[in-house]
This record gives sequence, C-alpha cells and structure tokens, in this order.
Amino acid sequence: MPILRGMTQNIILIGAPVDSGKRAQGCLMGPDALRVAGLRRAAEELGRTVLDLGNLAPASLPEPLPANPALHELTETVGWTQTLMKVAREAAPEGMPIFLGGDHSLSLGSVAGMAAHARDIGRPLFVLWLDAHSDFHTPETTTSGNLHGTPVAYVTGQPGFGAFPGLPATVPTRNVCMIGLRSVDAPERAALAETDATLVDMRMIDEEGIVGPLRGFLAKVAAAGGLLHVSLDVDFLDPAIAPAVGTTVPGGATFREAHLVLELLHDSGLVGSLDLVELNPFLDDRGRTASLMVDLTASLLGRRIFDRPTRPYSAGSLA
Repeated sequence: MPILRGMTQNIILIGAPVDSGKRAQGCLMGPDALRVAGLRRAAEELGRTVLDLGNLAPASLPEPLPANPALHELTETVGWTQTLMKVAREAAPEGMPIFLGGDHSLSLGSVAGMAAHARDIGRPLFVLWLDAHSDFHTPETTTSGNLHGTPVAYVTGQPGFGAFPGLPATVPTRNVCMIGLRSVDAPERAALAETDATLVDMRMIDEEGIVGPLRGFLAKVAAAGGLLHVSLDVDFLDPAIAPAVGTTVPGGATFREAHLVLELLHDSGLVGSLDLVELNPFLDDRGRTASLMVDLTASLLGRRIFDRPTRPYSAGSLA
C-alpha cells in the first residue's frame, strides 16, 4: 500500500463497498457516490493531503457453519472484517483513515483495526456511534440475520462471534458513546443496560440538547489521552434531509445539529478515524444525501459555518 509518510494532515480514503450486512442492496455504490460528491476535493480545499486506496475487496474464506440459520452472508461479512481490520491498522499510523461505506457491518473491521492501532501506540480507543440504532446484537441474538446490526457488540468483546477474526484489542463499553438512538430492539436494550456505555437517545437531545452529552464524552476521551473513532450512519440524520438509507427512522438529527456535532469533533482534536456508512445512492434524491455526508465530513475536517458553499435547492434552480 503506497503511503505518504511524515504528513500529519494526511487523509486516507478507504473504499469499502460492503453490501453483505443486510438484505436490501445498494450500499456497494456508496463509496463511489461519496467520491462523485466531492469528498477528496473538500478535504484538499481544507489543506489536507489525500491518498485514495480505491475500493477494497473482502478476503476469500471457507464457508463457516453459522450457529444461527437466519444469518445473511456470514462468509462475505467475515471476509470484509478481516480485510478492513488489516488495512485500518496499517493506514492509521500514516494519517486519518476515512472508511467509505458500504453498510454498517464494515465497522466490524474498521473499529477492530483502529482498536489494534490504538493499543500499538499505547492509547485507549473511544468510539462515537452516530446512529439511530445501537447495533448491539450478536450473531446469536439477531432475528433478522443482518450483521450490520452487530459491530458494537463485536468490538466490545461480546460472546457469539466465533466465526469472526479474533480481536487484537477490544473497546471497553465505557469507551462507547451512542448519540441519536431511536430504534433499539428489546434484547439490545437489555444487553446495554448491563453495560456502562453512554446512551443518548433523541428524547434526551430534545430535552437537553446535543452539545452537553457530546462535550461530556469528549472530555472523558481527552482525560484518558484517548483516540476517537467516529462512525457516522446516514440514519443518524432525519430522513427529510438524508433519504438515501434503507433503515430510515423519523425524528433524526437536523442539518444544524449534525453540523454542530461534526464541528465540535473538529474542535476537540481527538478524532483519528471516521466511518461513513449506509449510504444507498439508489434511494437518493439527486445526490443530496451524498453531498450532505461530504459537507459533514468537511465540518469534521475544519470547514467553518462561514465557509459553507451555497447549494441549489434543486437541479433546476438558478440559485
């Protein structure tokens, strides 16, 4: 893998056209949609050097025998996990990896690889999960069989992942913060109640705002000298502004809330890696969701509110 050494402003784009984590297809087009929407240009305009590794492929593995017959595409998802764990660990010392998804099962590998990297450099990894869902099922508890609902359980070392690669390092649940929750299955709620993860649902945000919980978590990361991985799911956002996702849940983060979160993350200086997941361009409206995800990434990389480009409301607008 070609690497640009000694440049702290490196951005490393890693295409992960993962479409095996759920039955509804389309997320394999996500990485290229983000490229077309101008992700590289946005990063370069902010003074970053960008290396694009292209789109990866899952490792070829023998077919495991699933303990749960409901599981969908277990072998391919395990192959993606192996590939992404390896590339994350290799890329992280050279810059900020941005994993272009692809469904959320890509985080099985991206977070696991970042946890290994954090251990290699003697720092704890923290994970900010921006998502409508907690993704705390295991291959044994999922009834849908969709493995995009399992990454947080895997990287925190929950049992039931025998078919997956062994974890070089786990992320303690106390190092996980989920913001934007509004669709959590009963078994996940019960399992999460036994943990010390920080859980911020939309009711809490409605009552208290989004800034307080986020700043509290960031203070915890900073106090521990931690490295922060951010996993941004399209369904964190309200479907009125981000329709290109197969798991829409009404009542998500607004445009203003989302940009505020990403700007505060930039201000913290703690983010070492990013997932952009669940973008399904087949469901998009003239690229509006892909463009929003690019703009949010630009906020994370330092674009300020006064620097935002004016965008036409529709393809035929003269604005």
